[in-house]
Amino acid sequence: MKAINIKYKLFIILYSVGGLFMSYAQSYQKDSLQIKSYTDITFKDRIVQSIKLKNVFCDYCTERQKELIGVEALRRSEYEITSPKNRLDNGIKRLAIYIRIAKIDFAALREEEKLTENKKHE
Repeated sequence: MKAINIKYKLFIILYSVGGLFMSYAQSYQKDSLQIKSYTDITFKDRIVQSIKLKNVFCDYCTERQKELIGVEALRRSEYEITSPKNRLDNGIKRLAIYIRIAKIDFAALREEEKLTENKKHE
């Protein structure tokens, strides 16, 4: 009887602790944005010929923000080339790159853009 009680208590403790970790794991959704972009990597004889940004999917981004996010997507694509699953002998490999950015940092990009525009007009 005591063994059963201990098992139930252990189960309840583990279940509640696991629930805490799950709630912390999902907290990023409240304070960050996820932006998707596509890049194409062209291979010839297993050697990278070019990496091109195809599209940045962001409805609320300005052109400058899309440009900065595109640069980051290209940088991450260069990193992804090292993975064997992303290599081809010949052809074009299309990668979907997801960039998660904190809302505060995204707002800073917008402020930086406004400052740059103001300096251009002066």
